Amino acid sequence: MTHTISVLVENKAGVLARVAGLFSARAFNIDSLAVGETEDPTVSRMTIVVRGDDRTLEQIIKQLNRLVDVIRVRDISKEPFFDRQLMLIRVGLDGKSREKLLKLAQDLGAQVVDAHQDNAIFELAGDQKKMDGMLEAMKPFGIREVVRTGRIALSQKTEVTLKDLKE
Repeated sequence: MTHTISVLVENKAGVLARVAGLFSARAFNIDSLAVGETEDPTVSRMTIVVRGDDRTLEQIIKQLNRLVDVIRVRDISKEPFFDRQLMLIRVGLDGKSREKLLKLAQDLGAQVVDAHQDNAIFELAGDQKKMDGMLEAMKPFGIREVVRTGRIALSQKTEVTLKDLKE
């Protein structure tokens, strides 16, 4: 089972390395990791996607909570949440496929960020299903390169504010 974990941490040097080290030391694989500053510049939110059973998840959460710079750990997988990724995809172009490819990208909600005679780069933001759909649709045109961000996610439920957590 895939789990999405939201972790609030102190925005300090070395925190990311300690979190990644925790996973690696216990042989837990991270499928996706995205980190960014929150509304409070002293706090960052990590969105970590891992696979494992409930026992594995429980271990991960316990270990994360033991780290000094961790403020809060929350598994948001079992509640409604919004998630997004960003993908850039370079696809081959030729005279015959150009219009068809541009129309397909537009229909999928992708933006053209760069186009040349023989290739184009598209940008797409969305959930996992949307990203996978874009990749599948672009395969016949000849995918040359793909880069994706990790998943970012927010629970639909209102969380305790950072101010409340710090008090």
